[in-house]
Amino acid sequence: MIKVEIIGGAGYTAGELLRLLVHHPDVEITNVVSRSFAGRPVKEVHSDLFDLDMHFGHKPALTADVLFLCMGHGQSRAFLQEHTVPPHIHIIDLSQDFRLAAAAQQADRHFVYGLPELNKQAIAQARSIANPGCFATAIQLALLPLAAHGWLHDDVHIQAITGSTGAG
Repeated sequence: MIKVEIIGGAGYTAGELLRLLVHHPDVEITNVVSRSFAGRPVKEVHSDLFDLDMHFGHKPALTADVLFLCMGHGQSRAFLQEHTVPPHIHIIDLSQDFRLAAAAQQADRHFVYGLPELNKQAIAQARSIANPGCFATAIQLALLPLAAHGWLHDDVHIQAITGSTGAG
């Protein structure tokens, strides 16, 4: 059983992560931290998880096997500067903080770019993974087959548009 802790549990990415992990047979969610909703039921914030009987934690336990950082951009780096995460804990950051090579180092941890189609072996060996963003993932997955066949010869220009319904 893989024990998982989530920091920044009230946000959209944490909600989607919880939805994916809550019924996974090999995962136990041990703590979901939210400063704004500490002590309140997770299902109050993530209404689609109505059957999840868990409350948001007040502070990180840092005892799980995997720590997911689901905070806003810039907050993951600050979190790791404020908290000493034991070296045996794997970290998966869902923000932009460690995605670029120049920003991939934090104290004794080096974050590997987490796109399996590009970096499968490095990810398998990594203790710290920087999850790529949605636009970067879509663009890279679209271009990788073209690059593999040698069909990209000049600059590539991408126009990507996102939309969101009900985001306020």
